[in-house]
Amino acid sequence: MLPWKRVLRPLAALLLASAATLVPATTAQAAAAQAAAPSSGLNDYSCKPSAAHPRPVVLVHGTLANSVDNWLALAPYLVNRGYCVYALDYGQLPGVPFFNGLGPIDKSAEQLDDFVDKVLAATGAAKADLVGHSQGGMMPRYYLRFLGGAAEVNALVGIAPSNHGTTLNGLTQLLDYFPGAGDLLSTATPALADQVAGSAFLTKLNAGGDTVPGVKYTVIATKYDEVVTPYRSQFLNGPNVRNVLIQDLCATDISEHAAIGLLDRIAFHEVTNALDPANATPTTCLSVLG
Repeated sequence: MLPWKRVLRPLAALLLASAATLVPATTAQAAAAQAAAPSSGLNDYSCKPSAAHPRPVVLVHGTLANSVDNWLALAPYLVNRGYCVYALDYGQLPGVPFFNGLGPIDKSAEQLDDFVDKVLAATGAAKADLVGHSQGGMMPRYYLRFLGGAAEVNALVGIAPSNHGTTLNGLTQLLDYFPGAGDLLSTATPALADQVAGSAFLTKLNAGGDTVPGVKYTVIATKYDEVVTPYRSQFLNGPNVRNVLIQDLCATDISEHAAIGLLDRIAFHEVTNALDPANATPTTCLSVLG
């Protein structure tokens, strides 16, 4: 084994271990929260969409996240406003508990397809709305384009989505200086490699345009994003697209990549506007109180 490979493998393990210190729950706590979710309204398969909110909302977590922690704030925010809300786990790797969204993104899209089918069958709705954070805002586009999702989805709302990949402020360009590092990254954590700007996955996803007919798209970005960079790469081009920079709505909002999806109620208000545009109200700095 080459020396750089001996370094990269433990480094990848270290990154996963370090990430555990940034997540607000242990694996046991997450399992307990998931078990309690139906009583709080999340993943309640007895929920029937109302006339006011006729479509179930499926929440799609980001890389290194899960269906509980990513949505500790947004899920109850939507449930309390009368939505039937569901969240899945996807992209699991063998031997890596709790940290999901790491597997090949095309395979994760298949998991989303199956989950949406389950939600539609339970609720009796014809279509669902999708809200995703980071990878979770981009991955559903594969489902929409290649797996028939456009017939099952009314709207996709991406919060800080990696729609055109990321350079991580140029850090991923360092891969060019380490022969074989890209291959190792693909093997160890395929979803990270798939999200590098210019990857084969993103080239396929974006070939022929960013959108598909019949689906409404909203992108909510922050100029302080330090993960999906440059932040304007998150925006989509095409019909039925609304690109939103959160600082255009509230100049003092300093949320970065994680915060905009985890706890930013200004962004959450804009999510509800995207889910129910007929009853949308202006999003301002005061939306944090809503």
